[in-house]
Amino acid sequence: MNFVAEKLSVVIPAKNESRNLRPLISKIKEVLDRESEIIVVDDGSNDQSGSIAEEIGAKLISRAYSSGNGAAIKSGARRARGDVIIFMDGDGQHDPNDIPRLLHVVATGSDMAVGARRSGSQGSIGRRFANAFYNRLASYMTGHRVQDLTSGFRAVRANKFREFLYLLPNGFSYPTTITMAFFRAGYSVEYVPITAAKREGKSHIRPLHDGLRFLVIIFKVATLYSPLKIFVPASAGMFGLGLAYYGYTYLTQGRFTNMSALLLTTAVLAFLIGLVSEQITQLMYKD
Repeated sequence: MNFVAEKLSVVIPAKNESRNLRPLISKIKEVLDRESEIIVVDDGSNDQSGSIAEEIGAKLISRAYSSGNGAAIKSGARRARGDVIIFMDGDGQHDPNDIPRLLHVVATGSDMAVGARRSGSQGSIGRRFANAFYNRLASYMTGHRVQDLTSGFRAVRANKFREFLYLLPNGFSYPTTITMAFFRAGYSVEYVPITAAKREGKSHIRPLHDGLRFLVIIFKVATLYSPLKIFVPASAGMFGLGLAYYGYTYLTQGRFTNMSALLLTTAVLAFLIGLVSEQITQLMYKD
């Protein structure tokens, strides 16, 4: 199906996905033209993922040890020869039949099309809550409605994606980073509703360990787009609290307390840190 009159590359990061790769790649081949390349990045698997990928005709990038989902994505993007790259997870959650819908969005002028998971296909209640929080925060930061900040199923212009390879982390938060980077650079991002299937096999997400990732992503969203949108409200809140506490202590004790001084000083520092962060963010996108 020639939805995009350009060469296509499909990049699939895989770690111990031997049971999922064969049916996934077979379905992709049914959907895309023969000229499209399929790249599987074997991220230190200890099963037969790599050999199965080669056996079924995919190009294999084999890593001796696991470097993370983001690192695999970057390796695949560097090797891809297509003008448009489609990123998919190797766990069977993404339906290849949705690829033409993403390509149609890119073909009609968007720089990136993201498969936005419907509410019923985002895993546990905790994960749905976290994703909803991420989406609201990103929407506030960018001024655009962000429907799925963390989706790993997307089609993107290869040359524009590669502009931000140096920003992408090696871990699981690469979708967050690339989405915010595209918005910050003024590139167009559109969302295509999809239904993600229940993954086959064991998830590589560790709930306790990745709890800290919740906070990291929040700060990453802020620093990648507009730090002042986070630091100014925080500074204003502390400044207001400091003034209120000073008013209370002045009326009840007739003095200016150390706590009031600490709150007011912290408010000024938070604003200055936000200002410096804003300048650094602008330098990141100077080109």
